[in-house]
Amino acid sequence: MRNNLFLVLLLLPLTLFAETAEERGLAIAVEAERRDTGFSDFQATMGMKLRNKHGEESNRHMRTTALEVENDGDKTLIIFDRPRDVKGTAMLTFSHKSGQDDQWLYLPALKRVKRISSRNKSGPFMGSEFAYEDLASQEVEKYSYKFLREEQLDGIDMLVSERDPVDPSSGYTYQVVWIDKAEYRPFKIDFYDRKKTLLKTLTLTGYQQYLGQYWRAGTMSMINHQTGKSTVLSWKDYKFRTGLKTSDFTRNSLKRAK
Repeated sequence: MRNNLFLVLLLLPLTLFAETAEERGLAIAVEAERRDTGFSDFQATMGMKLRNKHGEESNRHMRTTALEVENDGDKTLIIFDRPRDVKGTAMLTFSHKSGQDDQWLYLPALKRVKRISSRNKSGPFMGSEFAYEDLASQEVEKYSYKFLREEQLDGIDMLVSERDPVDPSSGYTYQVVWIDKAEYRPFKIDFYDRKKTLLKTLTLTGYQQYLGQYWRAGTMSMINHQTGKSTVLSWKDYKFRTGLKTSDFTRNSLKRAK
């Protein structure tokens, strides 16, 4: 009887056991999120280099903190320290697994907190090539997925998937993401605009591992193919599990940012 059952299983169409492109794409995203869950909180410093299409550059310096929230997206706070004209500017983000993210920007010159509306989330953050929505944590539930292929990128084996934002207010129709097979880290993301034309490419390099588990890129380079502009974020001085609390991420904390 056992042998007959084995023969029946062998004769069943392989398609009954095949993973669909959508299922594999989702599984890759879930695994990437699982490997990055449990860090609790972190602090880091960040440099921002803005370059226009003529190659002219300007630099900014910021601090960032993040708090992991159980069963929801992360809370993040970015504070500008230099140059003087942006010093004290701060952005607070509450990412969510479902529904709209909440984002507020504090402008010290006006001494007021401005809420970023959902229709403006695709706008540039402080003149950079990063949109407001790019700076929120990338929760699995924010996208639908489709696995595309396996290939090498700079000699590294990659899993390439398409992810489509479920939020109709997103500035993107879809994104193509390259994640390495070994550690499930994103190395490249192509962003396609509402006309399905390639808009930007984000490249992540200089990964380092923290707490024996959590990988963070040292450099994030965003190139806008349509304008010729680019922005490079350089991260350093990471500190994890520093004891940050929910009370450190409030609208009042924006005004206290120094």
